[in-house]
Amino acid sequence: MKFKILFWCLFLLGVSFGVHSQPDSLGFISIDCGLPPNSTYVDKITNLTYVSDAQFIDTGMNHNVSGVYITSGLSKHYYDVRSFPTGPRNCYTLRSLTASSKYLIRATFMYGDYDGLNKPPIFDLYIGVNFWRRVNISDASKLYIAEVITVVTNSYIQVCLLDKGQGTPFISSLDLRPLKSSLYPAVANASVSMSLHRRLNAGVDDSVLVRYPADPHDRMWEPFNNPGDWTQVNTTSSVQNPPNDMYEPPSAVMQTGSSNDPGYQIRFYWLIEAEYKSPSYFVVLYFAELLEPPPPNPPSPDPKKQPKKGSDSTGNDTKQFREFTISINGYDWYASPVVPQYLMTSEVYGYTQTTTYSQYNLMLEPTDNATLAPLLNAVEIFVVLPTADLPTDSGDFIAIMAIRERYILKKNWTGDPCYPKVLLWNGVTCNYGIATPPRVIALNLSSGGLTGGIATYFANFTELQSLDLSHNNLTGPIPDFLALLPSLTFLDLSSNQLSGAVPSALQKKSQDGTLTLRVSDNGSTGPAPLSGSSPSSSNSTASPSGFTSAKKSNTSGVIGGVTVTVIVISLAVLLIVIRRRRQHNAYVRPQASTAKGKYDDDTSLNFDNRQFTYKELKKITNDFEKDIGKGGFGTVYLGYLEDGTPVAVKMRSQSAAQGIKEFLGEAQHLIRVHHRNLVSLIGYCKDGEYSALVYEYMSEGTLQDKLRGPAAEAKPMNWRNRLRIGLESAQGSLL
Repeated sequence: MKFKILFWCLFLLGVSFGVHSQPDSLGFISIDCGLPPNSTYVDKITNLTYVSDAQFIDTGMNHNVSGVYITSGLSKHYYDVRSFPTGPRNCYTLRSLTASSKYLIRATFMYGDYDGLNKPPIFDLYIGVNFWRRVNISDASKLYIAEVITVVTNSYIQVCLLDKGQGTPFISSLDLRPLKSSLYPAVANASVSMSLHRRLNAGVDDSVLVRYPADPHDRMWEPFNNPGDWTQVNTTSSVQNPPNDMYEPPSAVMQTGSSNDPGYQIRFYWLIEAEYKSPSYFVVLYFAELLEPPPPNPPSPDPKKQPKKGSDSTGNDTKQFREFTISINGYDWYASPVVPQYLMTSEVYGYTQTTTYSQYNLMLEPTDNATLAPLLNAVEIFVVLPTADLPTDSGDFIAIMAIRERYILKKNWTGDPCYPKVLLWNGVTCNYGIATPPRVIALNLSSGGLTGGIATYFANFTELQSLDLSHNNLTGPIPDFLALLPSLTFLDLSSNQLSGAVPSALQKKSQDGTLTLRVSDNGSTGPAPLSGSSPSSSNSTASPSGFTSAKKSNTSGVIGGVTVTVIVISLAVLLIVIRRRRQHNAYVRPQASTAKGKYDDDTSLNFDNRQFTYKELKKITNDFEKDIGKGGFGTVYLGYLEDGTPVAVKMRSQSAAQGIKEFLGEAQHLIRVHHRNLVSLIGYCKDGEYSALVYEYMSEGTLQDKLRGPAAEAKPMNWRNRLRIGLESAQGSLL
């Protein structure tokens, strides 16, 4: 418990994540994406201070847009961009927020041919782990604005750009604005968000953009490009909002509006966005009467005189009366006629009905009693976003982000660690509940280049079952808190530079069988166990200081290296001979009295392993979304079983160089071989023309990667480990 308290104190102080920009006195975060690190400036339009995005993200590249796209009226945060040419997902993390609070988040984009390719991209935008909207850049000079209203569940929120393979994602600016909980009640909690489709200010010229400080919430009200038959109506008088108003439009927006000739309708439409599946829209219409009513005539002496059309309740001739109905796609959207009040805001809001049309047509139509045409001041249209997907547990997320920064781990570690499953972080295994956040249950940081002591952040993974920190350069003692992790059953600290005694609590767990503990090959003097380790952890004898003596002459080192090399080469040759002989025996084995061979296409596999259907494979691979390699049989895809276990699905291509015999031969071979250094076969598929093998997923890559691939550049595998793997793999192959 004391470690957890210390961790949260460090987090709240910002120590665990370095120094990050805090919201300003208004609670605003204003980020210029692509601005050089440590740079700030005051925006001339809003007088808000913009900061560099370097403290919110550590991936991507900075660029300046082409000078031909910079105009005198363009805000400075459009002068540069940050692009993301690598990685399927890149995320900004905005911190120091108030959990369960409502925020407006806005991302802006202007391509400006920053890369000189003149190829505007298409990419997706996510808020946390949920889809926000598709950004389709078609004009290099056009400003694109994406905005969402959401409730954050934690003290942070992530904004992610996902590469769709249709150009490099980029971003110009990112803004966060707090909202009162009473505003936009349709977003009542974290189960739903709303993505802005359009926010329009009627009755103004095309050059007028209303935002902060005119709107204290810094909403951006674009000019409504009025059709030619609309007329502008405006006033210089302030328009008031009623008490406890749920939308609080600024007076600058409500002082203008669009109308029409008496008796005419106001019509406009919006297209349904194709990237959303059967979207529901939430619409807010704003009204305020801007024409001052004339003074009433003297009261009539005849008390029996009744009000007439165009008269007020006293029968006085007002000479004007505005009243209209609202319909969408021909159905009455609002039950009662609307009568705007003079210099007082009123709103009509609600959801649209699902339609089979490609657009929504909204109409304001005057009633028979009206002497004036409808008047529209402003409109907001939102796409309703159900946020069904839950992010990783906040405690796990904060701990793993702290570990990421403590050890400078990048890998593919960006965005949410567990979701979406196809973007699961390398070395991370998660458990997925039905209505609970995913939990981190395994961390494999072996050969990750970790240095220094074992960080206290590991103590916050309360559901962690497996922790592999082997083959790093960790130093110092093994901390006691590792024994306090309630779910931990596997701990590998071997091949580091750790010193001192193994904590007694860890030794006890190892001895009673509740924890598999590995601590061999530690210490700067050579490969040796820590003092006090259990016999099962290592067979070496410890010296009084805790380590065995490792004094060797240079000559013996050279001889040893040559000997190891010869042994490894000999093993490789032996393995090849054994494997070829076994495969040959498998394929030429006499058959029973049947017309078909053992490996003909219609032969049943008869394995004890799980059999998958092709439909199941499509589901666990998300329709074969992410391929992770290719071989003689075909393509290998990343997938996830029902419990979240990652798997590798090797699909046999119809045009594969290797036939069905070789394919089934590999399967028959794998079900007989079980060893920790050999990949395990989880199941298979033989469904009509489709054949596949489902393997244990190896997130750290292949042995070849470790020996000769990119992973070898960080930390070459020593000869001792190469020999061990060769010997143990040979033992597994001969079972």
